[in-house]
Amino acid sequence: MMHQHGGDLDAIQKKYNIPKKEIIDFSGNINPLGFPDSVKQILAQNLDVLSVYPDKNYTALRTAIGNYTGADLEHIVVGNGSTELISTFIKTSNAKKTLILGPAYSEYQREAELCGSSYEYFALQEQEQFFINVPNLLSALTPEIGLFILCNPNNPTGTVATTAQLEQILQHCQKNNTAVMIDETYMEFCDNLEQCCAIPLVKKFDNLFVIRGTSKFFAAPGLRLGYGISSNQAFLQTLKEHQDPWSVNSIAAFAGELLFSDKPFIKQTQTLISTERKRCTELLQNLKHITVYPSSSNFILLKLNTDKIDAHKIFETLIQKKLLIRDASSFTFLDDTFLRFCIRMPEHNTTLLNELKALIE
Repeated sequence: MMHQHGGDLDAIQKKYNIPKKEIIDFSGNINPLGFPDSVKQILAQNLDVLSVYPDKNYTALRTAIGNYTGADLEHIVVGNGSTELISTFIKTSNAKKTLILGPAYSEYQREAELCGSSYEYFALQEQEQFFINVPNLLSALTPEIGLFILCNPNNPTGTVATTAQLEQILQHCQKNNTAVMIDETYMEFCDNLEQCCAIPLVKKFDNLFVIRGTSKFFAAPGLRLGYGISSNQAFLQTLKEHQDPWSVNSIAAFAGELLFSDKPFIKQTQTLISTERKRCTELLQNLKHITVYPSSSNFILLKLNTDKIDAHKIFETLIQKKLLIRDASSFTFLDDTFLRFCIRMPEHNTTLLNELKALIE
């Protein structure tokens, strides 16, 4: 239970009898700046939006998303979190067989199973630092594969595929009538976003669905606001026919309009994560008995090169000090030598790195 998902502070509190407010959470990959204060203030002054139904078409929200991402308004859909959008796209794909880039978030497999699709994984290789080997992937993407799912940057490895690589993959998949779903939950943390984002490819490839949300970058998991971008008319029509009316509530819709327009917060986040990711990586690379993998996200994957201690032991030791990391052994293809932590404020990161150094060295 403790190692399946990050950020489950209620479960941690119950098991370890530690008040969740006292835990420094390095497991949930949420922006350490928290929900933007500027948006909080405006929301507090506009709670009367609860007294009216949201616009069924969410025109203002979708316009804000379009301005933020560069996507065309008619290609943007919104949902109560990303789950219903993922599920609808998988159902529309109607794939008998799904290929998932792994290691991966477990919900992709779950949704494929719920939609009646068999699945298999394409494994990123440790010796290639978990970057995509495009020729090998294309060989695995046979005509029998009806749907390909990847997270970019990938969770939990932090590695990213470039837009050029994605275009090559999409061209191959288009020839094979394979649908492609790209989860860009962590794309906004990427230093070179313009070179890795798949959204510019949506107009060219109608077999593509790009999914994003507000949980991680905007520190709003409780808002349950997700959005997707696709030019696939079958998917867009299916979602229109089957999605519950007003699936995004008034507060979430209004908050989204504000969040996607908050340029100072967006810039502050990107600067903080980029600076701290570089600092933490450099410090970790100086430690003995540890491998640090390149990350373009707000988390870092580590491998322990010692028999002295494993990820389970590190997890148990650190939680007693109210530091919650992610034992990554529950991810497909990873074992108890792997752990993951997300970037928090500098003083918290320093505390964690000092504790890791003491445990590992």
